Amino acid sequence: MSRVIRIAAPGVAILLSAGFMTACSANDAQKGSSGKTIALLLPESKTTRYEAFDKPLFEKKVAELCSDCKVDYYNADQDESKQAQQVDTAVSKGADVIVLDPVNGAGAGGMVESAQKSGAKVVAYDRFIGKADYYLSFDNASVGKLQGEALAKAMGDKGGILMLNGAPSDPNAAQFKKGAHEALDGSGVKILAEYDNPDWSPDNAQKWTSDQLAKFDTSKIKGVYAANDGQAGGVVAALTGAGMKPDALPPITGQDAELAAIQRIVAGQQAMTIYKPIKIEAEKAAELAVSLAKGEKPSDTEDFEGVASYIFDPVVVQKDNVKDTVVKDGFYSVSDICTAQYADACSAAGLK
Repeated sequence: MSRVIRIAAPGVAILLSAGFMTACSANDAQKGSSGKTIALLLPESKTTRYEAFDKPLFEKKVAELCSDCKVDYYNADQDESKQAQQVDTAVSKGADVIVLDPVNGAGAGGMVESAQKSGAKVVAYDRFIGKADYYLSFDNASVGKLQGEALAKAMGDKGGILMLNGAPSDPNAAQFKKGAHEALDGSGVKILAEYDNPDWSPDNAQKWTSDQLAKFDTSKIKGVYAANDGQAGGVVAALTGAGMKPDALPPITGQDAELAAIQRIVAGQQAMTIYKPIKIEAEKAAELAVSLAKGEKPSDTEDFEGVASYIFDPVVVQKDNVKDTVVKDGFYSVSDICTAQYADACSAAGLK
C-alpha cells in the first residue's frame, strides 16, 4: 500500500517514495509540446506568503519542468464569489489543471465539480476540499498543537491568555484551533476570551485585542495565542498602543514565518512562529500539476479523508533556531532580518 508523503523541514529526514512519476521525463520533448495550461488560484493577499512565496515559487518550478506550460494566476482577495468566477474563467480558458487554495474549503465543491466536468484535474492546495482529485498541505492539527505547547511552556503553564483563531471559512483554521485547544485545555492556561477572525486580518486582530484590554487589565494577560503572524502583529500593535513596552510583552504565538515576525522573535516581542517550508509545498504542487497536465498519475499518495494527498511537516521557530531554519533554508538572509532597527538584537541572538 502506498503511503502519505511526509516531507520534513530542516534537519528532518525527507521520505519520498520512488513511485511518483517525475514531471521531467525522457518524453518531455514529445509531451511538453502540447502547450498545457495550469491555473493557480490563491485565496487572499493579506497574508504575505501567497504573493511573496507561493506564487513565484510555483511559477518558477512549472517553468523549469515544462517550457510549454502556461500558468494563469488568480487571487480571490478573500471573496468566495470572486473565486468562483475565477474558476469559471480558468475553465473557459481551457485549464488542464486547476490548483485551488479555496477561500472556503467547505463551499468549494461546486467549483471543483465544474472544473472536473470540463476535464480538468483539481489539486486542493494548502486547504482541504473533499471533492478534489489531490490535496497538498501541512499537518495542520500539529501546527496548532505546536503553537499551544510553545505558548504554555513560555508561560509556565499558568495564567490567562487571549486566543485569536483564523477565519471560520478556512478549513485549516479549524484544524489549527483544534490542535491548539488540545495543547492548552487542561494545561493550567486560562482562556480569558477567544475570537475567530473572519478574514485573518491584522486590523481585526488589533481592534479585537484593544477591545479586550477594556475588559482585562494587561497584568492579567500572560500570553496570547495568535493563529498566524499577521494577527500577532495586530496584537503587538494593540498591546504597545495600550502602553506596554515592546520588551515586556507576554509570549505571543504566530505562524507563516513572516519577516516581520522573525524580526519580532529576534527582538523578544514574539515568542515563536510556525515555519512551513512553502518552497517544498509549492514545488511539489508544481511537479504534481505538470505531471497531471501531461496525463501522468502519481502512485505515491495515500488517502486523506478520501483524497490522494501529500502532507508536510511544520517547524517551530524561536529565537534560538532562526539561523538553523529560515536562514539555513534561504527563506531569508541575515541581512533581510538584521536591518538597522534589529542590529543589536541580532547580535545578541548570534545572527551575523
